[in-house]
Amino acid sequence: MSLKRKIALTISIAFSLLFGIVMAVIYISFNDFRREEFKERFKQRLEFTSHFISKSKDFGEEAPVFFNENSDNILLNETILIFNERKELIYSTIKDRNVTWDNALLKELDEKKAIYSEETVPEIYAALKTINGEKYYILTSAFDSNGKSKLAYLKYLLITAYVMSVLLIGFFSYYFMGRFLRPLENLNKEISEVTAHKLTTQIPVQESEDEINILAKSFNTMIVRLNDVFQSQKDFTASASHEIRTPITRMAFQLENLIKLEQHPPETLSSLKQIQRDVYQLSDLTNSLLLLTKFDKENIQSIYEEVRIDEVIFEAFEAVEKSYPNLKMDFLISEDTSENALLIIKGIQSLLDIVFINLFKNAAVYSDNIEVDVLITETNSELKVDVISQGNTIPEEERSKLFEAFMRGNNSQNISGSGLGLRIVKRILEYHGAEITYSSPEQHINKFTVFFKK
Repeated sequence: MSLKRKIALTISIAFSLLFGIVMAVIYISFNDFRREEFKERFKQRLEFTSHFISKSKDFGEEAPVFFNENSDNILLNETILIFNERKELIYSTIKDRNVTWDNALLKELDEKKAIYSEETVPEIYAALKTINGEKYYILTSAFDSNGKSKLAYLKYLLITAYVMSVLLIGFFSYYFMGRFLRPLENLNKEISEVTAHKLTTQIPVQESEDEINILAKSFNTMIVRLNDVFQSQKDFTASASHEIRTPITRMAFQLENLIKLEQHPPETLSSLKQIQRDVYQLSDLTNSLLLLTKFDKENIQSIYEEVRIDEVIFEAFEAVEKSYPNLKMDFLISEDTSENALLIIKGIQSLLDIVFINLFKNAAVYSDNIEVDVLITETNSELKVDVISQGNTIPEEERSKLFEAFMRGNNSQNISGSGLGLRIVKRILEYHGAEITYSSPEQHINKFTVFFKK
């Protein structure tokens, strides 16, 4: 998840929780206010009834009109029951219905004098009053329909406001975070375009002193330092490779002339040939490093050319054959190859030569019969090259590190080498978007497979 979405989501969640708590407090507070208001109206109604009793000497069969029906003090579904001190019903507002009541409530009034119950439906407010020297049990009940209606409407408004507010705050949080973080996205875009050949590129810096501009200035400072270090390393590698190549070439020429002399003992001749092979290997390694300093993964695609893989293989074999004249190659094209196959890939031929030179050298050095089999298979999606030789295989636990620098397996003991060949091979193939794998399909069979995507 992007930083913009994380911030927007965090703000939305925080606001939702805070706003939800506020809404709950408002709802609970209004409900408490409604209950207290309704209870107060109950009390006023009972006091009004008591006052009416004190002014009247007789209660008729018809219920008196205690107040104007348009008054705000009207209680919905209100009923009034009045009992004398013998707990006999002497007045009721209920008409044409059998009147029932709870005697336990009347007994409880003797102790508490006033009872309010909101657990029942409708709610009940009862009191024991002494009027004109006589005791009266007054029971009133009513339903707060108006208050509950207002509470339900408030609940609907709060939920609607909550949902709309959460949606709006989510939208505006994402929108404003996008605007605030746009300079950071631009900075990320500029940074992603910096490569080994664009280390001099400076990130645009605004006049403001916010954190993003401070980061941009720090990045520009880092780029300058990295460019100095990288350029120094690249110049050193190129200069060292170039300077080393001249004496190596001279040594190879002198060794070649020295070997042609016939008066050497067999041991001396064998040592000279081994030295010559080491010099050739060092020369190839130097040439490889010198070539790699000219390219990187970002700029190599701009100079791709069409290369025939079979021509690369034969040129690489001829180069290795100079050092290992006994090496033989069996070149085959698989029957699975399509009829329209052209054996053409896009890449840099000089670098691809290095790939197969290293693979053929490994076959020459580690093969039991100094023979290498090359099998090419081309389909509509890829071109595969298998380089197969016979000899001691690489243990399973060492295969995962086979293409690391200075990695040499147990089968390379007592054999000279730098341990950089396969690392250079993998790096060149990565530049070409290709892959290489090692496997041992049978005992004493080494198989390197190179996959080129089309």
